[in-house]
Amino acid sequence: MPEPTFWLVFFSAALALNVSPGPDLLFVLSRTLSGGRRVGVASVCGVCSGALVHVAAAALGISAIMATSALAFAVVKYVGAAYLLYLGVQALRSAGATASFNLEAAPKVSIWQAYRQGILVDVLNPKAAIFFMAFLPQFVRPDHGAVALQLLVLGVLVVLVAVVVECAMVFLAARASSALRSNHRLSLWLDRVLGSVLIGLGIRLGLAERA
Repeated sequence: MPEPTFWLVFFSAALALNVSPGPDLLFVLSRTLSGGRRVGVASVCGVCSGALVHVAAAALGISAIMATSALAFAVVKYVGAAYLLYLGVQALRSAGATASFNLEAAPKVSIWQAYRQGILVDVLNPKAAIFFMAFLPQFVRPDHGAVALQLLVLGVLVVLVAVVVECAMVFLAARASSALRSNHRLSLWLDRVLGSVLIGLGIRLGLAERA
């Protein structure tokens, strides 16, 4: 395959995968709608940092353990599901707090908290590990050097595409959030919906099966 065609196919696939709604994107959007643009960007940085952990694991062959060990997959899956459920319950408990006229007094997720949560959400998703292990080898070319290095480079490029896509989504969601937060009743329901989304992601992850 000619070099330009190879990269066109690769980046097209990476873009399509990142645009598709998934746990990472839904988490980022929920954090943006509840905390604003800066919290959303911090969440993007967090989930992408977590994705880099999976990229490194795939390059080193560690992800193969996740794909072949039912115990390892289950442990990571249930810990990740429990964490998402916890975040969802916390969001429901604080529903409507940001609808107060005194927005500064409302409880907020800090940038560091959003970043840390993003890392955990991605690292504790075993499906992400299996995704990188299944997707990246399709673009490895044996005559282009060490396989591990190629996997690492390709994985980093996928993550960079994710940063661009998710940051664009954050800026759009932040604009919508400002309009929604101006209506106190809508703000209350928005918090409830966001909490429900996180709980739904937790249930979905808990029911996930190994591919």
